[in-house]
Amino acid sequence: MKTPNIFREITHLSSEDCFIIQSRIKSDFTWPIHVHPEFELNFIEGAKGARRIIGDSMEEIDDLELCLVGNENLEHGWMNYQCKSTNIYEITIQFHENLFLESLLNKTQFRSIYTMFENAQKGIVFSRTAIEKVKDRLIALTKNYNGFYSVVELLSILHELSNDENIRVLSSTTFGEMEGSADNSRVQKLNCYFYENYQNEIYLADVANYLNMSEVSLSRYIKKHTGKNYIEYFNDLRLGVAARLLVSTDKTISEISFECGFNNLSNFNRIFKKRKGITPKEFRESYSMMRRLI
Repeated sequence: MKTPNIFREITHLSSEDCFIIQSRIKSDFTWPIHVHPEFELNFIEGAKGARRIIGDSMEEIDDLELCLVGNENLEHGWMNYQCKSTNIYEITIQFHENLFLESLLNKTQFRSIYTMFENAQKGIVFSRTAIEKVKDRLIALTKNYNGFYSVVELLSILHELSNDENIRVLSSTTFGEMEGSADNSRVQKLNCYFYENYQNEIYLADVANYLNMSEVSLSRYIKKHTGKNYIEYFNDLRLGVAARLLVSTDKTISEISFECGFNNLSNFNRIFKKRKGITPKEFRESYSMMRRLI
């Protein structure tokens, strides 16, 4: 299901370039929600109170912000929201998804970058500690572009960021229309079961039987690979589908609630706000507001 009225950005990155980097001082955010095939590393300083939208994640940002997005269908953008600053510093780095060959990233020394790129399919935000480690290097990269050595420096910065133990994945799997990583067939099978049954009640025993696992083993597996119990996991997948319907259809919130398997509207609103930080109505309105900037 494609989302209408999302701006597809045409970047200035040519097939002969390794990456492009832009830095700017600005007073507000005016660029609409957009998508593009290139990976994007975006640093923002001095925009405390602005709102970041990546997929179905909406969060108010602090005075330091650094995100990596690596999915050509994952909508992302920033809006003024509660930001009072008129002195916002932003650095944007865009590079081709195949800049670093998969055969290289599969080597032991590069596995952390590979994992980071996998997570970037859903958008990731880095911890303040990690941002402070690379901030000066990012700024220096905007001033001292030097061909080959700049590419090496970018790779080094990415390696530093990939070792951040507090990286947070932002968007849900179902919003980005992905089915788990390619090297995890069991997760794919689990998500496949979800897509076929999310409109109905999903019982742990039925899922365990589908995967030829015991209920205890399945519960442990889901917890290990997602950090959530099975109810939280399937609810989050449902919320991803619901969020996509909120921004891509004119269906009422009540219709979406029941279509996604929630037993009543108040329960849906409560769970949505608990997980997303805003109500379904606010979520839909924020997307609509960003679209009107196009």
